[in-house]
Amino acid sequence: MTPVRIVEGRAIPLGRKNIDTDVIIPAHYLKTISRVGLGRGAFETIRAEPGNLFDEPQFARAPILIAGDNFGCGSSREHAAWAMLDMGITAVIAPSYSDIFSGNAVKNGIVPVVLPQAAVDRLLEVARDHPITVDLESCTVTTPFQDRFAFEMDPFRRECLLGGLDEVGMTMAQGARIDAYERGAAADRPWLSAA
Repeated sequence: MTPVRIVEGRAIPLGRKNIDTDVIIPAHYLKTISRVGLGRGAFETIRAEPGNLFDEPQFARAPILIAGDNFGCGSSREHAAWAMLDMGITAVIAPSYSDIFSGNAVKNGIVPVVLPQAAVDRLLEVARDHPITVDLESCTVTTPFQDRFAFEMDPFRRECLLGGLDEVGMTMAQGARIDAYERGAAADRPWLSAA
């Protein structure tokens, strides 16, 4: 996983509430275990609407999505985070998230920023024509107009994102300590080791 410190650029001002994982990536795309190519099917039902934001040139490969309340509700499909990453989205700003989606987002390198509705409304307005910056180190979202919105994040999740570590990466980072423990355990209890 790539470490995330600052995400800056255009933000898709979606703003819709209750976007579930089936809207993010419909079930008929779940026949793959590959993360590559899922962006083509992301938000398919919204993209089918005339004049949708996802297909406007200024939002192509936008790294930020601004959504409404209860983003990522529905099933626990990790493919939703994969599809968003494949589109280029590495941060989502919303008033609230489904717990499962929020966890999947962090495990895949997407920053789930929680801000009050008034801040989200202001960012939706700014995002139509201007870039936005999400700074995970200072836990702030800023605009070119001196707007500055502070957000909180679980310290463990924040450190995982800053370090680019999921559970496997965290375990692998402890390789030397694990090896030392295994050597000590084998010396103390040789009967447990393979001959």
